[in-house]
Amino acid sequence: MSTPTAAPRLRSLLFAPASKPDVIRKMPRSNADGIVLDLEDAVAPSAKAEARRHCLALAPELRAVSPKLVIMVRVNAVPTEWFADDLAALHPSLTGIVVPKVETVEQLDVVAAELHRRDLGHLKIVAGLETVAGAVRAFEIAAHPVVSWCYFGAEDYIADLGGVRTEGSLEVLYARSRVAMAARLAGVAAIDQVVTVLTDEALFARDAAAGRALGYQGKLCIHPAQVTWANTAFVPSAAELDRARRILDAYDAAQARGEASIAFEGQMVDEPLARQARSVLAGVEIAPEADAAPETDAEVAQ
Repeated sequence: MSTPTAAPRLRSLLFAPASKPDVIRKMPRSNADGIVLDLEDAVAPSAKAEARRHCLALAPELRAVSPKLVIMVRVNAVPTEWFADDLAALHPSLTGIVVPKVETVEQLDVVAAELHRRDLGHLKIVAGLETVAGAVRAFEIAAHPVVSWCYFGAEDYIADLGGVRTEGSLEVLYARSRVAMAARLAGVAAIDQVVTVLTDEALFARDAAAGRALGYQGKLCIHPAQVTWANTAFVPSAAELDRARRILDAYDAAQARGEASIAFEGQMVDEPLARQARSVLAGVEIAPEADAAPETDAEVAQ
């Protein structure tokens, strides 16, 4: 068995219904780090068979256009009646598979076994944690050896919980934090919740900033405009970089003098804050190359 390659960083993961081939063909123009042809909630039951055919046809076409792009298909959840047929829509040229509403490690075992049976064991897996059971079992699910990324889905989580969705997202703070912590312990990247208001940049920026503060490394996107906002939100700003460099310069000089902490611009800085500064600098070092301007006439991907 070949050694698996490292999972690429995904600041933005753009979804579009696999039932809309014209929209799918435009997705690489968005400059998203990854795109997902969606067979799940975005596709009506009556359209799923046709959407699967589009997945098989479009995957190699997209790969030819964008050889390095992360291209995935989101299947329906393992317990559903559509899951088995969805697996037949996976082309070998894909990067991976998005599995929604994962609730047990046994479901991931099923996915892994089916992929290997179909000679698709090279496909990476994104585990969707978007139910109460998924959030409760987040640590064991994220730690499963087949998982390369996981994401938190706030809308499905609240629907399952029977709660009420609010702009401030306080109602999902516990589950959202739990998924980020589980990903950190498992050594996989966590991708943050969707913002369902499609064209409100300020709202998206606030939500993305909250996700980044919780430890998320990227954002689920359902509109091409959100891609640019996500790509910006999940890399350090020039001001953050400048401050991080100045903190480390001052801290390193203090350590050379035998001091374990310093006062820096009115703030106490010791090793934990120095580690935070190093993380800021590391974040920009591993970020993808600067993005070109996206298409301005891109269609909504929902």
